[in-house]
Amino acid sequence: MKYIGLDLGSKTLGIAISDSLGMIARALETYRFEEDDYLSAANYIIDVAKKEGVTTLILGNPKHMNGDDGIRSQISFDFKKLIEDNSNLKVILEDERLTSVIVDKAMIKGDLRREKRKQKKDEMAAVVILQNYLDRN
Repeated sequence: MKYIGLDLGSKTLGIAISDSLGMIARALETYRFEEDDYLSAANYIIDVAKKEGVTTLILGNPKHMNGDDGIRSQISFDFKKLIEDNSNLKVILEDERLTSVIVDKAMIKGDLRREKRKQKKDEMAAVVILQNYLDRN
């Protein structure tokens, strides 16, 4: 079973996809949208999921380090509801604390220039979110 992983920002949606066995995540793309236009992002990912034959999305949930939900976490909850209300997709929220730190360190170690890191950061964060989910399940 294939899955899609998502890292939602205010203007970008990092997208990762698993292999058909649901074991390995890889970067797919970064979708850019107008600031806070989450409906556009939701419609886009619904189309991607249909095209890829995916029925389950893993969405990063940016909790505070103490585990509390903040504003960005509420936006993720709202985005989950938006997708589920407009499709037959299942959306699972995945804790994404420290994902950005992991991605930054990996890209620096991989000797990627700052500009390239900025372009790839969101989709690589989606890979980490998805891979964490796959490893646990």
